[in-house]
Amino acid sequence: MNASNPVVGIIMGSQSDWKVMKFAAEHLEALGIACESKIMSAHRTPERLEAYARGARARGLKVIIAGAGMAAALPGSAAALTALPVLGVPMEGKMMGGLDAMLAMTQMPGGVPVGTLGLGKAGAVNAALLAAAIIALFDDDAAKALDSFRAEQTAAVPEVPTDD
Repeated sequence: MNASNPVVGIIMGSQSDWKVMKFAAEHLEALGIACESKIMSAHRTPERLEAYARGARARGLKVIIAGAGMAAALPGSAAALTALPVLGVPMEGKMMGGLDAMLAMTQMPGGVPVGTLGLGKAGAVNAALLAAAIIALFDDDAAKALDSFRAEQTAAVPEVPTDD
C-alpha cells in the first residue's frame, strides 16, 4: 500500500471488507495515487472514525472511500464529520445481497452527501477511478495516469467479435 503522503483514504467497517476494498487500493496504486487503508466502524469504533474524518484534510487527504455493509453507516458518518468528498462502496451481504447497504448509502439527508458506487468489487474499482478523477482535477500526474488507463482500457476492447 502506497501510504507515503496519502491523498486518498480508504476506510472499511471490518477486516472482512478488505477482500473487496483492496481493489480500490490496487487501482489507486497502479495510477500512482498515494492511499492508505484503515478499519473503523461507525458503530464499534466511533471515536476512531471521528478522529480520522475530522483530521483527514489536515493530514492531506483529498477524498475518502468508505466501504460498509448491513446498516452501512460508515460513509454517511464520515461525510458528516468532514467536508471532503466521501465515496461509498456497499458490500454485498447475505441479508439482501447488499441492496440494504446500497439503499442506506443513497438515502442520506440533504447536506450530507455520499457518492455511492455499485456493489462489491466493481464499486471499489469505480470508487478508485472516481477518486482518481477528482485528484486529477489538480494533479497533472494523476490526470496523465488516468488518461493512460482509460486509453488502455479502450484499446483492449475488440472492435469485431470472434468465436474464441
